[in-house]
Amino acid sequence: MPNSVEYDSSPLDNKGINNVMILPGATLGLLSGGQLGRMFTTAAQTMGYRVVVLDPDINSPAGIIADQHICAEYSNEIALKQLAKCCDAITTEFENIPETTLAFLEQKTIVRPSSKALAATQNRINEKHIITSLNIPVAPFIIIRSISDIENKKILPPFPNILKTVTFGYDGKSQSICQSREDVTSAFRSLGQVECVLEQHINFKYEISAVLARSEDGIISNFPIAKNVHINGMLHSTTVPSMISKKQAKKVINIANKIANSLNYIGVIAVEFFVSNEDKLFVNEIAPRPHNSGHFTLDACRTSQFEQQVRMLCGLPSGSCELLSPVVMINILGDAWGRTTPNWDKLLSVPQNNLHMYGKKEARIGRKMGHFNVLASTVEQATNVALKSFQELIRD
Repeated sequence: MPNSVEYDSSPLDNKGINNVMILPGATLGLLSGGQLGRMFTTAAQTMGYRVVVLDPDINSPAGIIADQHICAEYSNEIALKQLAKCCDAITTEFENIPETTLAFLEQKTIVRPSSKALAATQNRINEKHIITSLNIPVAPFIIIRSISDIENKKILPPFPNILKTVTFGYDGKSQSICQSREDVTSAFRSLGQVECVLEQHINFKYEISAVLARSEDGIISNFPIAKNVHINGMLHSTTVPSMISKKQAKKVINIANKIANSLNYIGVIAVEFFVSNEDKLFVNEIAPRPHNSGHFTLDACRTSQFEQQVRMLCGLPSGSCELLSPVVMINILGDAWGRTTPNWDKLLSVPQNNLHMYGKKEARIGRKMGHFNVLASTVEQATNVALKSFQELIRD
């Protein structure tokens, strides 16, 4: 796929597949086998489905627990034919699967979300064009394709700003905060002079996200809005309820639903927002998959985002998104290992803590190894327990 393509404003579709319920006992396919795929696999198997994962990593978190792991590249046509032949429907847990891979599979079986919907969110320029075409605000930005673009731009977004690669950036990767034009030039060179967007850094009070499930017939189920804290570009914690006003929450849900409808999206999708100091909403990113900030649903909601992903893929009615308890989710990165393993005994000695590990063999700095959800009677109680538990988890 080229670095950027012109945004096609025509309605997106999923090959006109009719409503068909795919029931337990069927086999579901999954492209990419990371931790999101692992949690999808667990949800699907719990519901009675078989899961086949296609991932090039022999030790992929989802692949090691799936009913079958096809260890191959996403462009391997023989492997794709094998996947399509044995699966009743296929989904993905990673937005950067090549559009051509999904389009190939769509000719042979059900694929949700569609190749067209996924491709629309793989490129930051296209993504921003989609959002702004719906009259939804994003941070002011310009496109940088060469050094001359930086030198010739009379008006750059006000500093500080953020330079981001157009493709393949996530969790703060392939991004640089810039305080001057010279910083932009230096950052552009360090990123390999690939196509980038330069965004104004929004002074925000907090970040929030909206995770929803949209069915083939356009019915949307919204999870509670989450308030998020990032450290070094990576999500550290999620708090639900978010405590934003009902009026603001309604705006957030309306925007997220509008985006999902415009993509004719089928599956679970997340929309990330900045809330400025003036209480204005700016859409930051669209994630066409379950989201890290939706992990609280595993313990605090009647239906998790991963069960919803199974349900949307299989044409089943949505489960309930009801919040059962206030919750704080904390990410566990490889940083927590230090010279030895974390203090699991202290974490697991607290009854409010619910630990979820991802089955990764090697702990590395910045690598997502797991998370824990803290359930309590109030947000304040959950926050206090989460803070103390996280501090005690990390060995000296």
